[in-house]
Amino acid sequence: MVLKRFAVFTAMATFLLVWMGGLVTSNGAGLSVPDWPNSYGYNMFLFPVSKWIGNIFYEHTHRLAASAVGLLTTVLALWLFGRKARPVLRFGGLLFAAAGAVLCWMFPAHAAENLLLAGVGLAAVAASFFWPACEPSAKWLRALGVIAFLAVVAQGVLGGLRVTQLKDQLGVFHAALGQLFFLLVSAIALFHTDFWRRLPVQATIDRHRFRPLLLVSAALILAQLVLGATMRHQHAGLAIPDFPSAYGKIWPDTGAAAVARHNQDRLEAAGENPITAFQIDLQMAHRIGALLVFVAVGVCLWRAWRYLGAWHTLTRFCAIWFGLVLTQVFLGAATIWTGKSADVATAHVACGALCLMTGGLASVVSFRLLAPAPRFVLAEKNTPARLPRPQIT
Repeated sequence: MVLKRFAVFTAMATFLLVWMGGLVTSNGAGLSVPDWPNSYGYNMFLFPVSKWIGNIFYEHTHRLAASAVGLLTTVLALWLFGRKARPVLRFGGLLFAAAGAVLCWMFPAHAAENLLLAGVGLAAVAASFFWPACEPSAKWLRALGVIAFLAVVAQGVLGGLRVTQLKDQLGVFHAALGQLFFLLVSAIALFHTDFWRRLPVQATIDRHRFRPLLLVSAALILAQLVLGATMRHQHAGLAIPDFPSAYGKIWPDTGAAAVARHNQDRLEAAGENPITAFQIDLQMAHRIGALLVFVAVGVCLWRAWRYLGAWHTLTRFCAIWFGLVLTQVFLGAATIWTGKSADVATAHVACGALCLMTGGLASVVSFRLLAPAPRFVLAEKNTPARLPRPQIT
């Protein structure tokens, strides 16, 4: 019961972190703290609160929240190993404490950071004596916990490299991995709920191939989120200032003369930065992706309602999913209508994470509720009916 609540709390904290990451990007605060892992030369955790001003506040609190999620994920991964995690905590903590002490002696100028490392090690050793003595979780759940731990470490490194290397491409990978990590910890939380335990195992044959449809729809959302992250890091969010039209047309002209005219209008109207044809095409691709996601999730809801019934678990999942997609479409339009308001753009990012999470969990639930149709059933379904042979008299 306690592990279930902790897993759900970790998932909720991860969603908050995604929201804060959206705030960083929407406010243009990604490089407000130019160094990493320190913050303006201070240890990240010792950075004075008095200096948390302007965009530094968004960037620094995002780093602190990311560290908190990293700690929660580490605890969750260890908790899935139950009593077997005690030796890892004990000997790993001793190693950290020894490393901190040695580094204090070798680099006295960084005593604060090294003492913090030693303190973490001693805390791990102390925790090993009070660690839950529960049985380890299933092997596949422990594997998911290890993957989550590795993912959160990789996410932190990508975030740091984005600052130190000044490469927008790393920001796209950082955003995409963040979305997948949120889905992963949400799935781990789902597997510990009473809802999951009460689900029947493959109670219905998937005669209408519903599971592949859910997976494809969730994959479309992931691709759309990656495309959106590319737009944000390419600064293409307002490359087209109107919606649902695009510069007054269904598809905008991206010729050299048209782009030059658009840039002249942007400069005269609001002094905005110039755009390129690639940025316009990128936003149009994002709009087409949104239409594909809307249709795909709508088809999921329709097929679930028709073939599984209005009160089936997957139908309710798809209804919530479709509602989130509708909200996401509205937030995307509102982002343009409000001139990319930071709060609206951030809500758009957060709702996208919820769309992916809901679709991913619906796909997971479908593999528990639906069994693949036997081959002879599919063959019988796809074989055209034969007319009776005429009788010869």
